[in-house]
Amino acid sequence: MTKKEKKEKVTEETPLEEVEKEVKEPAEETNSAEEEIKALQDQLCAVQADLDKTRNDYLKAYADTENMKKRLQAEFEMRNKYRIQSFALEILPVIDNLERALASADKEDSIYKGIEMVYQQLLNALKKEGVEEIESLNKPFDSNFHNALMTEKREGVEPGIVLEVLQKGYKLKDRILRATLVKVSE
Repeated sequence: MTKKEKKEKVTEETPLEEVEKEVKEPAEETNSAEEEIKALQDQLCAVQADLDKTRNDYLKAYADTENMKKRLQAEFEMRNKYRIQSFALEILPVIDNLERALASADKEDSIYKGIEMVYQQLLNALKKEGVEEIESLNKPFDSNFHNALMTEKREGVEPGIVLEVLQKGYKLKDRILRATLVKVSE
C-alpha cells in the first residue's frame, strides 16, 4: 500500500486514534532497530575483547612452552656433557695409586708393564669422555687450576712459576674436577 492509498484510507474510514497509532509505530520501530543495533555492537565488542584475551593467553602459553622446551634441552645437554663427572672423581684416586705403583716398580718387571697397560687404558677411556690432565709444570701459577701448597725461592726462575706438581689435577671438558697441588717459585 502506498502513502497516497494509506492517506485516502485514513481519511475515509479510520478514526483519528488509529491514525495516530500508525504514525507512532514507525517511530517505535526505528527506536527498536537502533536499540537492537546497539545491543549487537555491544555484543560484538564483548566477543572481540574475549577473542583478544584468548589470543593473548594462547601467545603466553606458547611462549612458556617454548621457554620450557629450551630450558629442558639446555639441561639435557648439560647433563649429557658432564654425565661422567661423579664417576671420574671416583677414578682419580685409582689413577694416583697406579702412578705410585709405576713409580715404585722396576721398569724391567712384567708387573710394571701390566700396571702401565691398565693405567694407559684407563687414561684413554677417560680422555674419550673429555677428562684430561691439567698441564702445570713450568707454567705460570693460575689459582683457577692450581692450589699452591708450598713456595720455594730458586735462582733463575721467575716468581709465580710452578716448580713441582705434588698431585695432578684434572678437568672435564671446561670444568675443573680436581685442582693441581703444586709448589710455586717465590
